[in-house]
Amino acid sequence: MQDDLVTSKRQCSPSPAPEKRLRKDAGLKLMGKDATVLDLFEEDLQREVKPAGLDTSAADKETGNVVLSHSVRHQVAIPPDYNYRPKIADPARTYPFELDPFQKGSIQCINDNESVLVAAHTLAGKTVVAEYTIAECLRNKQRVIYTSPIKAISNQKYREFLEEFADVGLMTGDVTINPQASCLVMTTEIMRSMLYRGSEVMREVAWVVFDEIHYMRDKERGVVWEETIILLPHQVHFVFLSATIPNAMQFAEWITKTHEQPCHVVYTDFRPTPLQHYLFPQGGDGIVAGALAGELTRLAPGWAGGRGSCPAAGDYLHQFLSNYDERASNCECSQRTWRR
Repeated sequence: MQDDLVTSKRQCSPSPAPEKRLRKDAGLKLMGKDATVLDLFEEDLQREVKPAGLDTSAADKETGNVVLSHSVRHQVAIPPDYNYRPKIADPARTYPFELDPFQKGSIQCINDNESVLVAAHTLAGKTVVAEYTIAECLRNKQRVIYTSPIKAISNQKYREFLEEFADVGLMTGDVTINPQASCLVMTTEIMRSMLYRGSEVMREVAWVVFDEIHYMRDKERGVVWEETIILLPHQVHFVFLSATIPNAMQFAEWITKTHEQPCHVVYTDFRPTPLQHYLFPQGGDGIVAGALAGELTRLAPGWAGGRGSCPAAGDYLHQFLSNYDERASNCECSQRTWRR
């Protein structure tokens, strides 16, 4: 992430003091219990990135960089009668680079032994939160488990963590390495199996990091994540990492209800690698971009609405391309082409 950044212009007011942060009774009923209290603050930031193939029309003429605006939001679901202390950014570990606000907020939650859901786009820096969790557990002589949805990710993270922390093990079903390690990397299915068997390891775990927690929405495998979270002991704290989880606060409230502990939601909409839309015309030898990007962004939600909307979107796009690029007007906009 840091290599992609040229400068970081944080044009925002500093984090408000704890007593000035918006703290309100959200009036939400939590599975028949009293309403939770939500602590909320937001920050609006700007930073400069290299264009890297993006539309350079918005780039600064002097620096050649593109200024991107984004926001960071922090909320927390709290059990009734919980003695809540507002967060104060004071990370216990230093890094060779400046942490983003969402990383600082997440780390502070870990320092206070409170679970956190981190929602940030790919390459935004969620791994920093996972690494900090592992470092805290190793420093406190605690066991921590890092889970991922697929073996390839588990193998990759095992190699990365092994370089950073020596006391790391791997359990994927195909291979088992150092199962007595303080930090264990495994797939979620392996952890559920250990919970079913009443493994002694699970009684020693203090923290569990769930990478790609949005897999819980998967129709076939989602039950694995749900059962695993429910079966874990109440004394376990969680770090949930995801790039795409639309109902983050609803999920946090479920964690609060299930394990009777606070669960924070730290969200940022910053994309280190901004999306750029392109089209490859049939029979063409180039890429159509520029003005097309806005039209694709506007039309895309309609394509997901069903097959009935696809031909209409295709006809409109065909007409738009005819005016934009004569070669692109040769695109075939059939229902089959624009299916979901």
